[in-house]
Amino acid sequence: MHLLRALPGIILLLSAACGTAPRRARGPLLPPRPGAMAPIEGGWFEMGTDSAEIPLLAARFGVSRPDLFAAEMPKRRVRVASFLMDRFEVTNAEFASFLERHPEWQRDRIPERYHNGAYLRHWTAGFYPTGQSDHPVTHVPWYAARAYCQAAGKRLPTEAEWEYAARGGERGDIFPWGAAMPDSTRANWSGAGNGGTTPVTRYPAYGYGLHDMAGNVWEYTADEWPAGADGALRYGIRGGSWEGAAVNLRVRYRDSHPASGAAPHVGFRCARGGSGGGSASPR
Repeated sequence: MHLLRALPGIILLLSAACGTAPRRARGPLLPPRPGAMAPIEGGWFEMGTDSAEIPLLAARFGVSRPDLFAAEMPKRRVRVASFLMDRFEVTNAEFASFLERHPEWQRDRIPERYHNGAYLRHWTAGFYPTGQSDHPVTHVPWYAARAYCQAAGKRLPTEAEWEYAARGGERGDIFPWGAAMPDSTRANWSGAGNGGTTPVTRYPAYGYGLHDMAGNVWEYTADEWPAGADGALRYGIRGGSWEGAAVNLRVRYRDSHPASGAAPHVGFRCARGGSGGGSASPR
Protein backbone atom coordinates (compact mmCIF):
# COMPACT_ATOMS: atom_id res chain seq x y z
CA MET A 1 0.00 0.00 0.00
CA HIS A 2 1.10 3.53 -0.65
CA LEU A 3 0.23 6.36 1.71
CA LEU A 4 -0.42 9.77 0.16
CA ARG A 5 1.26 12.29 2.39
CA ALA A 6 3.41 15.36 1.74
CA LEU A 7 5.25 17.16 4.55
CA PRO A 8 6.79 20.61 4.03
CA GLY A 9 10.24 20.29 2.46
CA ILE A 10 10.14 16.49 2.56
CA ILE A 11 9.02 14.04 -0.11
CA LEU A 12 8.04 10.64 1.20
CA LEU A 13 8.05 7.44 -0.79
CA LEU A 14 6.33 4.47 0.80
CA SER A 15 6.96 0.89 -0.19
CA ALA A 16 4.27 -0.68 -2.36
CA ALA A 17 5.60 -4.21 -2.15
CA CYS A 18 2.93 -6.85 -1.62
CA GLY A 19 2.91 -8.32 1.86
CA THR A 20 5.10 -5.66 3.47
CA ALA A 21 4.15 -2.78 5.73
CA PRO A 22 4.36 0.76 4.31
CA ARG A 23 7.88 2.14 4.71
CA ARG A 24 8.89 5.80 4.64
CA ALA A 25 11.87 6.68 2.50
CA ARG A 26 13.45 9.92 1.42
CA GLY A 27 14.57 10.65 -2.10
CA PRO A 28 13.11 11.05 -5.59
CA LEU A 29 9.68 9.63 -6.29
CA LEU A 30 9.57 6.89 -8.91
CA PRO A 31 12.08 8.20 -11.47
CA PRO A 32 11.28 7.23 -15.07
CA ARG A 33 12.01 3.59 -15.81
CA PRO A 34 14.73 2.99 -18.43
CA GLY A 35 13.03 2.57 -21.77
CA ALA A 36 9.64 3.44 -20.31
CA MET A 37 8.69 5.28 -23.51
CA ALA A 38 8.80 3.75 -26.97
CA PRO A 39 9.85 5.83 -29.99
CA ILE A 40 7.15 5.79 -32.67
CA GLU A 41 8.38 6.78 -36.11
CA GLY A 42 5.72 8.83 -37.84
CA GLY A 43 4.12 8.12 -41.19
CA TRP A 44 0.90 7.75 -43.14
CA PHE A 45 -1.69 5.08 -42.37
CA GLU A 46 -5.29 4.11 -43.11
CA MET A 47 -7.26 5.14 -40.02
CA GLY A 48 -10.79 3.93 -39.39
CA THR A 49 -13.14 1.57 -41.21
CA ASP A 50 -14.90 1.66 -44.58
CA SER A 51 -18.69 1.32 -44.51
CA ALA A 52 -18.50 -1.74 -46.77
CA GLU A 53 -16.60 -3.61 -44.05
CA ILE A 54 -19.27 -3.18 -41.37
CA PRO A 55 -21.49 -6.18 -42.23
CA LEU A 56 -18.50 -8.52 -42.23
CA LEU A 57 -17.26 -7.13 -38.91
CA ALA A 58 -20.69 -7.47 -37.33
CA ALA A 59 -20.90 -11.10 -38.44
CA ARG A 60 -17.38 -11.99 -37.34
CA PHE A 61 -17.79 -10.54 -33.85
CA GLY A 62 -21.43 -11.47 -33.34
CA VAL A 63 -22.51 -7.84 -33.04
CA SER A 64 -26.25 -7.28 -33.49
CA ARG A 65 -25.90 -3.49 -33.70
CA PRO A 66 -23.78 -2.48 -36.70
CA ASP A 67 -24.08 1.14 -35.57
CA LEU A 68 -21.44 0.34 -32.93
CA PHE A 69 -18.90 0.63 -35.73
CA ALA A 70 -20.24 3.94 -37.03
CA ALA A 71 -17.71 6.01 -35.06
CA GLU A 72 -14.88 4.35 -36.98
CA MET A 73 -16.07 5.65 -40.35
CA PRO A 74 -14.88 6.80 -42.74
CA LYS A 75 -11.58 5.13 -43.52
CA ARG A 76 -9.15 7.90 -44.38
CA ARG A 77 -5.45 8.46 -44.97
CA VAL A 78 -3.86 10.12 -41.91
CA ARG A 79 -0.32 11.27 -41.25
CA VAL A 80 1.14 10.99 -37.75
CA ALA A 81 4.34 12.82 -36.76
CA SER A 82 7.03 10.95 -34.83
CA PHE A 83 6.41 10.84 -31.08
CA LEU A 84 7.03 8.82 -27.92
CA MET A 85 4.44 6.61 -26.21
CA ASP A 86 4.49 5.10 -22.72
CA ARG A 87 5.17 1.38 -22.98
CA PHE A 88 2.84 0.74 -20.05
CA GLU A 89 -0.42 2.09 -18.71
CA VAL A 90 0.15 4.41 -15.74
CA THR A 91 0.15 2.33 -12.55
CA ASN A 92 -1.24 2.86 -9.07
CA ALA A 93 2.27 3.42 -7.68
CA GLU A 94 3.08 6.00 -10.34
CA PHE A 95 -0.17 7.85 -9.77
CA ALA A 96 0.42 7.82 -6.01
CA SER A 97 3.81 9.38 -6.64
CA PHE A 98 2.14 12.10 -8.72
CA LEU A 99 -0.27 12.82 -5.86
CA GLU A 100 2.68 13.18 -3.49
CA ARG A 101 4.06 15.92 -5.71
CA HIS A 102 0.70 17.45 -6.58
CA PRO A 103 -1.55 17.14 -3.51
CA GLU A 104 -4.02 19.49 -5.17
CA TRP A 105 -5.10 16.44 -7.19
CA GLN A 106 -5.84 14.27 -4.17
CA ARG A 107 -9.37 12.99 -3.90
CA ASP A 108 -10.54 15.37 -1.19
CA ARG A 109 -9.02 18.45 -2.80
CA ILE A 110 -9.94 18.57 -6.48
CA PRO A 111 -13.08 20.49 -7.48
CA GLU A 112 -16.22 18.36 -7.53
CA ARG A 113 -16.90 19.30 -11.15
CA TYR A 114 -13.82 17.28 -12.17
CA HIS A 115 -15.13 13.89 -11.07
CA ASN A 116 -18.32 11.93 -10.61
CA GLY A 117 -17.79 11.05 -6.96
CA ALA A 118 -15.91 7.82 -7.79
CA TYR A 119 -12.39 9.28 -7.99
CA LEU A 120 -10.03 6.68 -6.48
CA ARG A 121 -12.99 5.15 -4.67
CA HIS A 122 -11.22 1.79 -4.35
CA TRP A 123 -8.32 3.39 -2.44
CA THR A 124 -8.68 3.37 1.35
CA ALA A 125 -7.49 6.38 3.37
CA GLY A 126 -4.99 7.25 0.64
CA PHE A 127 -3.80 3.66 0.12
CA TYR A 128 -4.24 1.83 -3.17
CA PRO A 129 -5.23 -1.86 -2.91
CA THR A 130 -2.62 -4.20 -1.47
CA GLY A 131 -0.53 -5.96 -4.10
CA GLN A 132 -1.65 -3.68 -6.94
CA SER A 133 1.24 -1.25 -7.18
CA ASP A 134 1.90 -2.40 -10.77
CA HIS A 135 -1.74 -2.51 -11.86
CA PRO A 136 -3.06 0.33 -14.03
CA VAL A 137 -4.62 3.13 -12.04
CA THR A 138 -8.39 3.33 -12.51
CA HIS A 139 -11.25 5.42 -11.13
CA VAL A 140 -9.52 8.52 -12.46
CA PRO A 141 -11.29 11.26 -14.45
CA TRP A 142 -9.88 12.55 -17.73
CA TYR A 143 -8.83 15.78 -16.00
CA ALA A 144 -6.56 13.93 -13.55
CA ALA A 145 -5.11 11.80 -16.35
CA ARG A 146 -4.24 14.93 -18.32
CA ALA A 147 -2.72 16.56 -15.25
CA TYR A 148 -0.54 13.52 -14.55
CA CYS A 149 0.83 13.55 -18.09
CA GLN A 150 1.45 17.30 -18.06
CA ALA A 151 3.23 17.13 -14.71
CA ALA A 152 5.61 14.58 -16.29
CA GLY A 153 6.24 16.82 -19.30
CA LYS A 154 4.01 14.64 -21.44
CA ARG A 155 0.43 14.69 -22.73
CA LEU A 156 -2.41 12.35 -23.59
CA PRO A 157 -2.08 10.84 -27.07
CA THR A 158 -4.46 11.74 -29.85
CA GLU A 159 -6.72 9.01 -31.21
CA ALA A 160 -4.74 8.93 -34.44
CA GLU A 161 -1.49 8.47 -32.54
CA TRP A 162 -3.03 5.81 -30.33
CA GLU A 163 -4.38 3.79 -33.28
CA TYR A 164 -1.14 4.13 -35.22
CA ALA A 165 0.93 3.01 -32.22
CA ALA A 166 -1.41 0.10 -31.40
CA ARG A 167 -1.00 -1.21 -34.95
CA GLY A 168 2.77 -0.97 -34.89
CA GLY A 169 2.46 1.23 -37.97
CA GLU A 170 0.61 -0.80 -40.63
CA ARG A 171 1.35 -4.24 -39.17
CA GLY A 172 -1.43 -4.93 -36.65
CA ASP A 173 -4.42 -4.26 -38.86
CA ILE A 174 -7.03 -5.91 -36.61
CA PHE A 175 -5.47 -6.45 -33.16
CA PRO A 176 -2.06 -5.29 -31.91
CA TRP A 177 -0.73 -8.84 -32.43
CA GLY A 178 -2.34 -9.46 -35.83
CA ALA A 179 -5.52 -11.09 -37.12
CA ALA A 180 -5.90 -13.97 -34.62
CA MET A 181 -8.81 -13.64 -32.20
CA PRO A 182 -7.91 -12.76 -28.58
CA ASP A 183 -7.44 -15.47 -25.99
CA SER A 184 -6.24 -15.65 -22.38
CA THR A 185 -2.57 -15.46 -23.44
CA ARG A 186 -2.76 -12.31 -25.55
CA ALA A 187 -4.70 -9.77 -23.47
CA ASN A 188 -6.71 -9.13 -20.32
CA TRP A 189 -10.30 -9.06 -21.56
CA SER A 190 -13.57 -10.70 -20.49
CA GLY A 191 -12.57 -13.97 -22.16
CA ALA A 192 -9.41 -14.20 -20.05
CA GLY A 193 -11.52 -14.56 -16.89
CA ASN A 194 -9.37 -12.37 -14.65
CA GLY A 195 -12.31 -10.34 -13.35
CA GLY A 196 -10.22 -7.20 -12.90
CA THR A 197 -6.99 -5.45 -13.81
CA THR A 198 -3.66 -7.26 -14.08
CA PRO A 199 -0.03 -6.06 -13.77
CA VAL A 200 1.00 -3.94 -16.74
CA THR A 201 3.79 -6.37 -17.70
CA ARG A 202 1.72 -9.55 -17.54
CA TYR A 203 0.82 -9.74 -21.22
CA PRO A 204 3.22 -9.60 -24.19
CA ALA A 205 4.24 -6.36 -25.83
CA TYR A 206 3.35 -5.97 -29.49
CA GLY A 207 4.33 -3.72 -32.36
CA TYR A 208 6.48 -0.96 -30.94
CA GLY A 209 6.99 -2.80 -27.64
CA LEU A 210 3.78 -1.47 -26.06
CA HIS A 211 1.92 -3.50 -23.43
CA ASP A 212 -1.87 -3.62 -22.98
CA MET A 213 -2.83 -1.69 -26.09
CA ALA A 214 -5.66 -4.22 -26.14
CA GLY A 215 -7.40 -4.97 -22.86
CA ASN A 216 -6.65 -4.34 -19.17
CA VAL A 217 -8.18 -0.83 -19.16
CA TRP A 218 -9.62 1.53 -21.71
CA GLU A 219 -7.26 4.47 -22.24
CA TYR A 220 -8.18 8.14 -22.39
CA THR A 221 -7.07 10.17 -25.39
CA ALA A 222 -6.80 13.91 -25.99
CA ASP A 223 -9.62 14.00 -28.54
CA GLU A 224 -12.94 15.53 -27.52
CA TRP A 225 -16.16 13.83 -28.64
CA PRO A 226 -19.61 15.35 -29.07
CA ALA A 227 -21.35 15.77 -25.73
CA GLY A 228 -23.64 12.94 -24.66
CA ALA A 229 -27.38 13.14 -24.24
CA ASP A 230 -26.81 14.59 -20.76
CA GLY A 231 -24.60 17.34 -22.18
CA ALA A 232 -21.50 16.00 -20.42
CA LEU A 233 -18.10 16.64 -21.96
CA ARG A 234 -16.67 13.39 -23.39
CA TYR A 235 -13.30 12.21 -24.71
CA GLY A 236 -12.26 9.30 -26.86
CA ILE A 237 -11.12 6.08 -25.20
CA ARG A 238 -9.32 3.22 -26.88
CA GLY A 239 -8.22 -0.38 -26.39
CA GLY A 240 -10.98 -2.19 -24.51
CA SER A 241 -10.67 -3.45 -20.95
CA TRP A 242 -10.67 -6.45 -18.63
CA GLU A 243 -14.46 -6.59 -18.85
CA GLY A 244 -14.70 -5.85 -22.58
CA ALA A 245 -15.57 -8.09 -25.52
CA ALA A 246 -13.24 -9.18 -28.31
CA VAL A 247 -14.65 -6.54 -30.64
CA ASN A 248 -13.51 -3.77 -28.25
CA LEU A 249 -9.89 -4.91 -28.55
CA ARG A 250 -9.69 -4.06 -32.25
CA VAL A 251 -7.19 -1.28 -32.92
CA ARG A 252 -9.82 0.66 -34.91
CA TYR A 253 -12.60 0.41 -32.34
CA ARG A 254 -13.65 3.78 -30.92
CA ASP A 255 -15.67 4.72 -27.88
CA SER A 256 -15.99 7.71 -25.57
CA HIS A 257 -16.24 8.37 -21.86
CA PRO A 258 -17.32 11.38 -19.76
CA ALA A 259 -14.40 13.59 -18.76
CA SER A 260 -15.53 13.40 -15.13
CA GLY A 261 -16.35 9.69 -15.32
CA ALA A 262 -13.93 7.97 -12.95
CA ALA A 263 -14.59 4.24 -13.50
CA PRO A 264 -13.01 0.81 -12.76
CA HIS A 265 -12.36 -0.01 -16.42
CA VAL A 266 -10.73 3.23 -17.64
CA GLY A 267 -7.10 4.33 -17.20
CA PHE A 268 -4.49 5.98 -19.42
CA ARG A 269 -0.94 6.24 -20.70
CA CYS A 270 0.99 9.29 -21.88
CA ALA A 271 2.73 10.46 -25.04
CA ARG A 272 5.44 13.02 -25.73
CA GLY A 273 6.39 15.01 -28.82
CA GLY A 274 4.09 15.79 -31.71
CA SER A 275 1.43 18.23 -30.51
CA GLY A 276 -0.17 19.09 -27.19
CA GLY A 277 0.58 20.93 -23.95
CA GLY A 278 -1.02 22.72 -21.00
CA SER A 279 -1.01 23.09 -17.23
CA ALA A 280 -0.97 20.48 -14.48
CA SER A 281 -3.04 22.58 -12.06
CA PRO A 282 -6.79 21.96 -11.59
CA ARG A 283 -8.84 24.93 -12.78
